[in-house]
Amino acid sequence: MTGPVKAGTVKTGTVKCVVWDIDNTLLSGVYLESGQQLPPVAPGMAAVLSELTARGIVHAIASRNPLAAATHAAQVTGCDFVAAECGWGRKSDAVARIAAELNIAADALAFVDDDPYERAEVTFALPPVLVLSPEDMADAVGWPEFSPSVVTPEARRRAAMYAQRRRRLAAERSFGGSREEFLRSCGTRVTIAAAAAADVPRLHELSERTSQFNSAGAGLTEEEFRSLISSPASGVLTVRLRDTFGDDGMVGACVTEHGVTEHGVTEHGVTEHGAGGWTVRLLMMSCRAMGRGVIEALLAWLTRSAAQEGARVLRVPCAVNDRNVPLRLALAAAGFRAADGGEAGRAVFRLDLGGRPPELPDWVSGAGAP
Repeated sequence: MTGPVKAGTVKTGTVKCVVWDIDNTLLSGVYLESGQQLPPVAPGMAAVLSELTARGIVHAIASRNPLAAATHAAQVTGCDFVAAECGWGRKSDAVARIAAELNIAADALAFVDDDPYERAEVTFALPPVLVLSPEDMADAVGWPEFSPSVVTPEARRRAAMYAQRRRRLAAERSFGGSREEFLRSCGTRVTIAAAAAADVPRLHELSERTSQFNSAGAGLTEEEFRSLISSPASGVLTVRLRDTFGDDGMVGACVTEHGVTEHGVTEHGVTEHGAGGWTVRLLMMSCRAMGRGVIEALLAWLTRSAAQEGARVLRVPCAVNDRNVPLRLALAAAGFRAADGGEAGRAVFRLDLGGRPPELPDWVSGAGAP
């Protein structure tokens, strides 16, 4: 049987969602065997749920119970669970469906169950998932995996944002038109603007939490972002998203460097013979923005801005890993072509700017937008 994965095996703040069993885990007892007196919340669990929620970590349920058990668990714990998979299939399948529904990678999930067999089954089927017993959770709250280095207002509203996402997806499924028509119908607004000092905590949080859309493959510190914002050699752009379903706040950002030296090498070592290039040192986007036209809008904005300033090429140096495949596919779809980045695990996506720049969707706005 399996025991808990040792703390510290993944980076600080990796866990984005905890998936909970119900019987003898969230609750003190077995729901279907409780008769008229439904079981109460397990000792200490309400406090654990509340503390993790305050850190921007969301919660879901995977249980061999009717859906009514999840409703009861939500009532007695006071927790807003963002997903619930109730049924009699394998727990690993339920966890995988939750990951897909929330668009969260398996290595950003934790799974908590009192049954050693269920823990072993999930560990075998989904090795990246952090698998724990209920007894582990009192200590796990203090582990780095559950301790993000910064918690922003966006993080505290994460459960509400997932509720907005469920309503948006339901509306989209019933909508008869194209994706672009749906985005317009629900009042999508993407605002691209220069970053300010007040944005630094959220910029740092995004750099730490994003992986599917993170070109650098690593985060930047708050001090690094402050330095980049104040540097005349760099531009830091924020991307905010809202629609009639709710305000997602800052969902993305990028760091750009304009021009190259006369020797054809930027101060950060990206080579480009000839003058007039733009380099996107960091491009990052929250998974909440996926499928909502935001990454396409940002790439179009960058392309138009670079061309308008006379740049002949736009480059995005990119880590090449299993996590950021969606970003690399988005770059390819926007016309970028990958070349060797000069070191293992790196590539440079390049777009020549000689042609007509792409049109910006009419839901994109922002200070300095071309």
